[in-house]
Amino acid sequence: MTITLLAIGKTDNLHLIQLIEDYKKRLSFYIKFNFEIIPDLKKVKNLSEAQQKDKEGELILKKITTADTLILLDENGKQYNSIDFSKHLQKHMNSGIKNLFFVIGGPYGFNEKVYYRANGKISLSKMTFSHQMVRLFFIEQLYRGFTILKNEPYHHR
Repeated sequence: MTITLLAIGKTDNLHLIQLIEDYKKRLSFYIKFNFEIIPDLKKVKNLSEAQQKDKEGELILKKITTADTLILLDENGKQYNSIDFSKHLQKHMNSGIKNLFFVIGGPYGFNEKVYYRANGKISLSKMTFSHQMVRLFFIEQLYRGFTILKNEPYHHR
């Protein structure tokens, strides 16, 4: 199985980039992982929120095939603790899917077509985090999930 994290817009904080790269490297020992950036839209000042979500939604859906599993990182999604999230990952691996996509939307979230296509939603917290920070938090949680599955000492129970 390959896990891909899709995110709208590049990360511009060098400290976050370094940390993301560190956890990507760590993850590579457990699973094939891709982190793909969908470029920011141009001229968003001329677009309404709905138009911006629609354009971002088109770009997201172009990356996904009908055979892929799509999980949205969404404030209204299901919340997991780290151990339950690792079990969630294991379920996906056991299901035989080839590609598992997690998506961080743009500043206004997702449009209805993306919600309709999604196979699930996960919330990292009831708090709001910057889109830049969510990337790091999520990749770290993926890494933590795999260390839990392998009974490695990273996560203290």
